[in-house]
Amino acid sequence: MSDLSIVTWNINSVRLRAPRVSAFLEQHKPDVLCLQEIKCREGQFPTKVFEELGYKHMHIAGQKGLHGVATVSKLPIEQLEPPEFCNLGHARIVASRIAGFDIHNIYLPAGGDEADPVINEKFAHKLEFLDRMERIYGEFDANTPLIVVGDLNIAPHENDVWSHKQLLKVVSHTPVETDAMARIIKAGSFTDLARREHGDDEKLYSWWSYRAKDWAASNRGRRLDHIWANAAAEPKAVGGTYRIHTDERGGEKPSDHAPVEMHFNV
Repeated sequence: MSDLSIVTWNINSVRLRAPRVSAFLEQHKPDVLCLQEIKCREGQFPTKVFEELGYKHMHIAGQKGLHGVATVSKLPIEQLEPPEFCNLGHARIVASRIAGFDIHNIYLPAGGDEADPVINEKFAHKLEFLDRMERIYGEFDANTPLIVVGDLNIAPHENDVWSHKQLLKVVSHTPVETDAMARIIKAGSFTDLARREHGDDEKLYSWWSYRAKDWAASNRGRRLDHIWANAAAEPKAVGGTYRIHTDERGGEKPSDHAPVEMHFNV
């Protein structure tokens, strides 16, 4: 039985951080890399960097200076029609079929600073996006192995944030967001693989703010980056392979997100 390794990473500008991505791929060699916030149009994507490392198959949804997602793979990609989660036309999802899995690579709206949809259009958009995810995943073919990855901009559990009490009113950890994510997981019969592999009492972070003078010392993180598997895909997720590459948050010109990895039996 062969192994499919998948990494998801909000890269916060793929052109700016192409050397870091290249070094990561050379070292870890995942089969599939799902990037969010690439911040470029399709034609500006640094395809040569990936092709030279054997990632000759690419599915890119770009946007000028904002958003954007891309899935690059050593294996052939069948490009699928993306679900209509976003009502504003942003480049926030690519849907691909690779090695028998449907893989949805998502960059969910951050939602701005105010957790009030009445006064904050960005938060209203985020909630609309989440509502659409719940409805569409509730109608998804349960027999198709589906893996959902990406920067979902919600830290759902108490131990997915550095302080549950202090962040309850902070966008990404408010009850309206975490409850919405719980409904999506239920509707799509998903398993949050991070919490399958690590108990709810364990702290897990994948994002640390640039505002911290020493992100590692303060360690005020949040787990915003996710890998889910539906009921048809979850049994194929290989135990013990979940990993947050925390070291990638450090060094020169890092993204504020760390890559997250999981392997699946094919």
